[in-house]
Amino acid sequence: MDWKSLPAFLAVARSGTLRAGAEQMDGTHATVRRQIEGLEAQLGTTLFRRNAGGLTLTAAGRRLLPLAIEAETALLKGFSAVKGLDREASGRIRLSADPLTAHYLLAPVLADFAALYPEIEIELKLSYLLDSIEKDETDVSIRHVLEVEEDAVGRKLFPLSLGVFASRRYIDAHLPNAGSKGKGLTWIGYGDVPELQKMIAATPFAEARVRHIVTDPQMHLHLARAGAGMTFLSNWVPSVFPELQRVPGTQLDQRRSTWILLHGGLRRVQRARLLVDYLGAALLERRADFIGQ
Repeated sequence: MDWKSLPAFLAVARSGTLRAGAEQMDGTHATVRRQIEGLEAQLGTTLFRRNAGGLTLTAAGRRLLPLAIEAETALLKGFSAVKGLDREASGRIRLSADPLTAHYLLAPVLADFAALYPEIEIELKLSYLLDSIEKDETDVSIRHVLEVEEDAVGRKLFPLSLGVFASRRYIDAHLPNAGSKGKGLTWIGYGDVPELQKMIAATPFAEARVRHIVTDPQMHLHLARAGAGMTFLSNWVPSVFPELQRVPGTQLDQRRSTWILLHGGLRRVQRARLLVDYLGAALLERRADFIGQ
């Protein structure tokens, strides 16, 4: 059944004319007439009789009227029950982020946010894969990417700098004795990843040995801290782990940027806006750590 025709039926029954009914609905005379005719066709009966004074209900119309009013009352109660819920600071919001950012930067931020808004629940998903906003896999996403390819509400915060890092102990022990183009030094690698090979080739240590194959970026961090070799890490890492240092002679890769993305359908939802604004402010406080020199 086309439920849009019921408001038209009620408006005309209350006003007595198509024109007055259209004014009540803030619509047009022709639209209301089509909706009444469509309703009559669906029900297989005539609801209004035309006369000199306008329109009057037929027996079928009089029988439908109290039922339509009851339906309208129930619907308005439902609207009143949910009106404004999305503007309240309550409910669940899904957030996705990469584990490194979440573990070492977001944990205290999210704890403070939870204390500030006790009725908002966060469902946090950690993955180095990108959860799709278009496919409704997440509501809010923090990403460090070359470009955003999804249809989402995006806030670009700042460039993300990637650098070559190793422990201070490793640099002191091995860099002075390194040969041409890094011979004698060690990379912590990801395996057969063409992009990584290009990044290595662009450094002064293109001929250093890719000795270890580790697919987990967080393990790269811990191996580098322990002195196992050099790897590419986000520039903010030494602010959390001061034993790590950017390897002298290397440059920062600033092709990527840090984004906060929001599902377009949630742009007016209060809990989503609160989380996005809070995360954006917290990350912007670390802007210098992300960008670097």
